[in-house]
Amino acid sequence: VQLVESGGGLVKPGGSLRLSCAASGFTFSRYVMRWYRQAPGKEREWIARIAGGGDLATYADSVKGRFTISRDKAKNTVYLQMDSLKPEDTAVYYCNAGATYGTSNYWGQGTQVTVSS
Repeated sequence: VQLVESGGGLVKPGGSLRLSCAASGFTFSRYVMRWYRQAPGKEREWIARIAGGGDLATYADSVKGRFTISRDKAKNTVYLQMDSLKPEDTAVYYCNAGATYGTSNYWGQGTQVTVSS
């Protein structure tokens, strides 16, 4: 099982980034996909989730209206489009896969996002 995040980097406030998480080794459609983030000195924070069918997405209040989660079943990839970025969005962003039915749970290695002028 692998979750490989990419797309992080340095961006100025107000800018955009799109993170990708490529999944392999499990049945992608049977897993809820989530994005978390962890800023220095803070606990890991859930920010977005999308159901296995891709028809239901929910967001933390801190990112609602600015971030969009989506998934491509043909590519076994989940995305996080991040717009109107703020310095407080600076964190390591992690992809997570949780079985819709069952207890299997997987994490990616994380990708750094830095929002700074």
